[in-house]
Amino acid sequence: MEVSIQIEVRSTEIDVMGHVNNAKYLEYLEWGREEWYNRAQLPFEEFTRMGIGTVTVRIEINYRKEATLGEKLTITTRPVRRGRSSFVLEQVIDNEKGERVADALVTSVTIDLEERKSVPLPEKLAAYFRESR
Repeated sequence: MEVSIQIEVRSTEIDVMGHVNNAKYLEYLEWGREEWYNRAQLPFEEFTRMGIGTVTVRIEINYRKEATLGEKLTITTRPVRRGRSSFVLEQVIDNEKGERVADALVTSVTIDLEERKSVPLPEKLAAYFRESR
């Protein structure tokens, strides 16, 4: 399942170089992941009901092109692969001209909220991924 959201770059996201600050891209990616979870019918509350949390353990990001004030960006999120307790989402950020602004692979792990240790992916989440070999 692929999910896309659109945002517009705001003045508070611009740094002294006149473009989006690199740290803001991580927020954009998080917004995209949150929307992916919601559309997968796995909002935060659903994970909590299962006694599970997701923890981001790795982000590999490539900054391809600067984004500037007022630009409309599309953040697209799709599942790539899963392991026993981990999963990877691929995310891309494109501008309104269709140019790639950034892309990332985000690895997360499911944990037991009480024990704070990794646990196998719940089937409801695992179903969106192909298993890694």
